[in-house]
Amino acid sequence: MRQSLFALPLLLALAAPLRAEPQVPGSTAEVALSFAPVVRAAAPTVVSIYARRIVAERANPFADDPFFSQFFDFGPATPRIQNALGSGVILRADGIVVTNYHVVAEADDIRVVLADAREFAGEVILADAGLDLAVIRLDGAAGLPALPLADADGAEVGDLVLAIGNPFGVGQTVTSGIVSALARAGRGGGRGAPDRPQGYFIQTDAAINPGNSGGALVDTEGRLLGINTMIVTRSGGSNGIGFAIPANMVGQVVAQAEAGSSRFIRPWAGIDVQPVDADLAEALGLAAPGGVLVRDLHPESPFAAAGFRTGDVITAIGSHAVKGAAELDYRLAVLGPDGTADVTFRRDGAEATATVQLAPAPAAAAPLTLGPGSAFAGLTLAPLDPALVDRLGLPLSTTGAVVTAVAGPARATGLRPGDVVTAINGTAVEGPPDVDRLTSDGRRSWAVEFLRNGQRGILRLSGG
Repeated sequence: MRQSLFALPLLLALAAPLRAEPQVPGSTAEVALSFAPVVRAAAPTVVSIYARRIVAERANPFADDPFFSQFFDFGPATPRIQNALGSGVILRADGIVVTNYHVVAEADDIRVVLADAREFAGEVILADAGLDLAVIRLDGAAGLPALPLADADGAEVGDLVLAIGNPFGVGQTVTSGIVSALARAGRGGGRGAPDRPQGYFIQTDAAINPGNSGGALVDTEGRLLGINTMIVTRSGGSNGIGFAIPANMVGQVVAQAEAGSSRFIRPWAGIDVQPVDADLAEALGLAAPGGVLVRDLHPESPFAAAGFRTGDVITAIGSHAVKGAAELDYRLAVLGPDGTADVTFRRDGAEATATVQLAPAPAAAAPLTLGPGSAFAGLTLAPLDPALVDRLGLPLSTTGAVVTAVAGPARATGLRPGDVVTAINGTAVEGPPDVDRLTSDGRRSWAVEFLRNGQRGILRLSGG
């Protein structure tokens, strides 16, 4: 009995677990047990961005109306400072930072604060409202930590991800989640973005809140998978439905910025497409829905030059399936404005592939400002070239003249920049010279047909 009691402490000591020594994970499987190594590598590359803009604020809502401002003096506008807070990601050691367009849009002053509390002045060198991306160069930066880009096409639903940013201004914060979905299409960009479906996103349930905009969505290898851009919410906080712009698009934007472009140049498809759903697939005699049907081609379209025609069903760009217009735009955009696309399509029941040489949309002549001989003097119009058709999201067959500025007597017309004048007094308008001719013929009344935000309207005007 005594021998057994003496042995008990020894047995208990042998049974006690030994304390493991901390070790740096050496494989993806080991990293999955803790995100700390990934955060240590990625967190220093995520910055906080403070943007300030000065806006002119008028107390009367009619102060900027071209009609009422002719008769009333509403006084000078009062300057007011607006502050914006967001996040950004360092992608180059010499201070190239990517963030959301809506974080720095029209900013007069940009201050970027690194994770180690260093501060730099920032300058926007490329901005695109439709993509909701902006590239900033930090003044005097060198030797900064930079985050490598992942191939977003390699991501799968269920992959673990981290969202890093500065939500609500509380300081750098890391949240975790998974890739919830891929190839989410939506209305691109943030505030100020054109209301057209340009977005193509990675969806995640990692918590993203105000202030996270422009921050990093990071994979478990410490690479940038996407730029966090927006959330679906009713309360203003995270509901587990967040969206990030894929790294492949970010890489193309940065490449153009480094090449000296101040705006993102997209390849121009010059085609109008619609998704092939079950009903359309049955009507076309296809075995299953999928791809996009070419409904119309512009005569100068690179797809037309490659031999495409209406009725073709585009199913893939390279090795990537295409299921909608936003996906088609994305696949072409990441190839760049001078790239080539191997496009798979179906025609008359057979599958084929054609190579399309991409190019920017061709631009036309310079704008024309109507002079004193016109009843609409002061109106500046541009030809409705393919570039403007694409930018405004108009049907490819649209003709007319685009209003780019309104001054002088033309302010009384009610026309606004962005309006497309399509006809005057029943005569079709093909370009700015037609508007000049039709408003200089001595008539005292005009019926102006126009497009505004895709909606048709008519203005009936008369002179004194």
